[in-house]
Amino acid sequence: MLPSHSSLMGLARRMGLERVAWSLRRLHCPVGPQALVLEVGSGGNPYARANVLLDAYEATRQRHWAPLVADRPTLLGHVERLPFRDGAFDFVIASHVLEHSTRPEQFLAELQRVSRAGYIEVPDAFMERINPYRDHRLEVTCRDGRLVIRKKSGWQADPELVELYEHRVKRPLTRQLIPKHPFEFHVRYYWESHIDFEIVNPSQSCDWLPPAGDEATAKPAGHAGAGWRSAALALARSVLSQRRRNAHIQLLDLMRCIACGGVSLKQDAGAITCLDCSRQYEVRRGMPVMLPEEPR
Repeated sequence: MLPSHSSLMGLARRMGLERVAWSLRRLHCPVGPQALVLEVGSGGNPYARANVLLDAYEATRQRHWAPLVADRPTLLGHVERLPFRDGAFDFVIASHVLEHSTRPEQFLAELQRVSRAGYIEVPDAFMERINPYRDHRLEVTCRDGRLVIRKKSGWQADPELVELYEHRVKRPLTRQLIPKHPFEFHVRYYWESHIDFEIVNPSQSCDWLPPAGDEATAKPAGHAGAGWRSAALALARSVLSQRRRNAHIQLLDLMRCIACGGVSLKQDAGAITCLDCSRQYEVRRGMPVMLPEEPR
């Protein structure tokens, strides 16, 4: 079984430094230096250990409009149809992305297809129930080593409970209790060879539109210190990542066509062409756009 904590994380927790341990989790990737690591839904702050990144969006409200970081080989694509060959990676990180999926069965199947092991992190179902996010489609918890997934019929599963929570409890919970006990409000799930999961309501559709509002289109204003924080994170990623190795990764050797599954791909003139089905994919700012709805 893969260890869920590094020695430093364990030490911090024993000392009662839960916030420190929570921050250190992003440095914990229980694989050797030769392992090839993929991160899906990498967004604006990818894990330093990831060698290849994938995200569906260059900018999206779902990550509060933080720009996509592409400081190593990066592709645009969906987890439910990963543009990678079978077994291309040794480890895959999916941090705060599963809960956005409308097809969790396919999402988890694709992780297992392209990797031998991995890590999944999501808000725990209890937290999602009382403090729901407009773009989250699933409630996820863990029981006896198994992910238990419930598809949401709408962004709020229990509006009355949410109203009661927001009326008096939300402020102390989100500003005091959760920061002091972050591990209790999140699911951290490591797997090898197989992801054990159950969808308790498989026939429920969760392909609904999130509610409209001002926040759906408006980009939130920056805050004091945001620039310094971004710079510090970029420096940390640069120091801790496998920069030299990442610069020499040949993406085409890892990829496959999402239309036909063919692995005979050729890149030239700003496009990638599948030699098996002739499908072409745009290469945008150095990133292959492997999205089914965006043929070139």
